[in-house]
Formats: sequence, structure tokens, C-alpha cells
Amino acid sequence: MCVRFFAHLGRNLAEAFHSVKATQRGGAATKTERNRSPVAADQPTSECWKALTLAAGAGAAGGDRPRSNFIGYPRRAIYSARVSILEELNWRGLVADCTDTAELTKRLASPTTLYCGFDPTADSLHVGNLVPLLALRRFQLLGHHPIALAGGATGSIGDPSGKTAERQLLTKEILDHNIASVKVQLAKLLEFDAAKTPNNNPARLLDNATWTEKYSFLEFLRDIGKHFSVNQMVAKESVRARMEDREVGISYTEFSYMLLQAFDFMVLARDHNCELQIGGSDQWGNITAGIEFTRKKLGKQVFGLTLPLITNADGTKFGKTEAGAIWLDPKRTSVYRFYQFWINTDDRDVIRYLKYFTFLSRAEIESLEKQHAENPGARKAHKALAQVVTELIHGKENFIGAGIASDVLFGKELDLFNPDLVNLFDCLIGEVPTNEAPKERFAGDGTPLVEVLVDAQLCPSKGQARKDIEQGGIYLNTIRETNPMRRITTKDLHPQKQSLLLRKGKKNYVVVTAK
Repeated sequence: MCVRFFAHLGRNLAEAFHSVKATQRGGAATKTERNRSPVAADQPTSECWKALTLAAGAGAAGGDRPRSNFIGYPRRAIYSARVSILEELNWRGLVADCTDTAELTKRLASPTTLYCGFDPTADSLHVGNLVPLLALRRFQLLGHHPIALAGGATGSIGDPSGKTAERQLLTKEILDHNIASVKVQLAKLLEFDAAKTPNNNPARLLDNATWTEKYSFLEFLRDIGKHFSVNQMVAKESVRARMEDREVGISYTEFSYMLLQAFDFMVLARDHNCELQIGGSDQWGNITAGIEFTRKKLGKQVFGLTLPLITNADGTKFGKTEAGAIWLDPKRTSVYRFYQFWINTDDRDVIRYLKYFTFLSRAEIESLEKQHAENPGARKAHKALAQVVTELIHGKENFIGAGIASDVLFGKELDLFNPDLVNLFDCLIGEVPTNEAPKERFAGDGTPLVEVLVDAQLCPSKGQARKDIEQGGIYLNTIRETNPMRRITTKDLHPQKQSLLLRKGKKNYVVVTAK
């Protein structure tokens, strides 16, 4: 009930908070949010890194025994017992900041419950969600207890962090659908089956709507809102940046998001003994607000750890292309495009992304780094990155199909009838034009190739098709065809997919499917 109240009332109150900001300008504190941390408030970031380095010790990270095959999705522990999770995250460059590092290091010496939240604003996760979710998996592999928290409540409000404009409000029906869709993807990243975890530490998926919807608006203001100072809230970077933009501003709806996320942390600490929240560095203000609220309500110390927001070497936002976001759902982003996204990683980013997005060991990554430095043209690091992440999200068969589709579309001659290539046409469809033809056309003696080329709009006429064939510019199933009298029969169709691949020149492709 309180969430619906926020959503319907809040958007009309942005101007009120502009006036609050104006009154703050004379005496507002100028410290960064890091120095407002309720725990170790005056500890600079360098101290966090220093403590992590000391915790890591002088030894190299564990799991550095070379293996013959890359591990895309480990179902078992891949680290030696002496490796701490902070050591693992530190050498991968995955720590942006943390609260009370010394105490957190001690706490993580034994199994700890932690959570990371995500708002189901779409029916698929995207590659930008992978860093925190894979971090949950890294914790799980080392014996900790991860919780993935779906924002059935917070998703209906919208987090202002890192946003320059209001989010579109979503209905409960859409949010429920999105959570159900995302749950399938989470199963590829986390292990929810206790029998398959060596430490009996299965992941859990919770929805914050289950406890937030029980509160009326007045109850929420009385029991939760009174513990938060507006002065501190407007000083948070995510809020302050929006308030300084007088054209857009921030509504009361999104301003209240911090209270809801803080409430989540307190509930998880109270009901599930959750002691750590992780998230992107843009979540620092929300995380520290939850730490302070939990201390006030429960008298309990909890911790926060943020991961870096990923940007490409050229300064662009990670996970965005000219075609839009790179989604994990193959219906939104095909396996081929997903694979191409990783294989086309900038040379300056590839080693960093191997650390962020794979479970390859330190020794494996350092070996790839050395090979990349010696011969960047071989692109071994890029191929390893694309293989591991594509297998992780889409499975080995689809990775093979995407890799072969890449070879085909770059002109490599292959036997498309090989049983191992059964998924190839699935990868190609959607990436190149497709054409359907009645199956009867290919029965018996079949149909002249020149007619098929014209129907597929690769050639404007039969005469031009004959010339293109005679000049060696036509390829059938990746093999150059030079016989202008060639006929297409059912033998030219892939037995399972009932499709064939035509190519003219270097870049003009069409998949023809018999129906």
C-alpha cells in the first residue's frame, strides 16, 4: 500500500525538493558520501585497499593451477581453502569501496549471508548486471550464502542512482512477469540446489514486495521514515545530482527509494541474518543508509561493499552498442550478437574483462595476458572471453553455433551438414536476411539455382545470376558454385533445419528455408 502511495503522489512533488536544495546551499556539508559512511566514517578509500592488501597476504591467489579447459560456470569450489573472498575480489579489481574493512575481513572468515538487489525493470537481465551477480557466485563458491533480491516493491518506484530522468512506472503484473523471466537467467549464474553446493549454501531468490506491501503509508512514515534525516538524504550524490538539474529534478517517488532499499537491508538482517550488501558504486548512498538504519532498529553491525561501475577504455558505457543494450535473453540479443559483443572487446579492456566476467584462475588470465602482449593479432584473450561468457549464459552448443556462424559470415568454408553444426542456422536466422520457399520446389530434380538467387533477391535477374555464378561470386552452403546449370534439391537442405545458405560476394547472405 505504501509503495502505491509513493508512486502516485511522488511525481508531483519534485519542485518542493528544489526549494529544499536551495535552503541547503548556504550550509550544506561538502564531504563526499564515502565520508558519510556510518561505519569507519573517516576512512579514505586508500585505507580500504590497504586493508584488503594486508588481508590478502603475500601469496598469489588460489586456484592458479592451470587447467586444460576454461571454466565458464563452475558448479564446485575452484579456490583453495586459504583464499578469502576479499582477496579474490581485490586481485580482480572488483572492489570500489567497503565499510569497516578490518571487521568485514574478520566476519568473512566464516560463512556469511549477503545480498544483492536488482529491480526487474525488464524481462531480461543485461550484461551490466553480470558483475554483481557473478560476485554473488564468487561468494557462494567460497562457502557464503547469497541472496538475490528482486525489487517487486522498489522496481515499482525507480532508483534515481545514475539516472538523469524519471523511470517509467511499471504495473505489478509487468513486474511479476519480469521477475519470473529473470529467475530463469539467475539459475545460470547462481546455484539454487542445495545438493549441488559443496557447503550446503544454496542461493535464495526473494522479493521485497513480500514485506513492503504489508505496510500502509502512515505506518511506513512512522516506523521507517522517522529514522531518516532529509538533510542527509539530499546530500547523497544520487539525489544531489538530480536536484541540481532544474529541468528534470527528482520526484518524491524516486527520492523515497533510499528508504525502501534501507528497509530491505534491515528486514534481511533481522529475518535472514544477512550481514553484507553488495552493489555497484552508484549504490553507496543507499547501502550506507541501510547500514545506519539497521544499526538504529536492530543495534546490529552490518556491512557494505561496492563494485566498480564498468566503462570501456574509450569512455563509453559498458554493455551499450549502437543497437542498444546487450541482453542475456536470446530473444532480445541473439547468441551470435552476444558472442560478437565479447569477441569485439577493445584490446585495452580484454584482460580487465576476463577478470570481471569469468571464473578463469589468476594463472590462466596472466597466461592470456602474456600471449596477448606478445601477439595481439592472434586474439587469444578475446576468444577466451567470448567463449567463457557465451557458454556461461547460453551453453556450449550455442557457443559453438555462434562461433561457427561468425566464421561463416567472415567467409570461412565449412561443412554445414556436420552434425555438430545443428544450431548454426538458428544463429544465422535474424543476423542475415531469410527467405522461405515451398518445400515442393526442391523435390525431385529441384529448382535452378539462378531462380533461387532471384527469389532470394541476391540477383536482379536470371541473366545476372548466371554471370555472378560464372565469375565465381556465388556460394552455396559456404562452397563456391561455378556451374550456372546447378539445381537446388532437398540434398542441399540441412536435414534438421531444412535450410540452406546463399552468399553473393563477401557480405551478402540469405538463409533459404523450405516450408
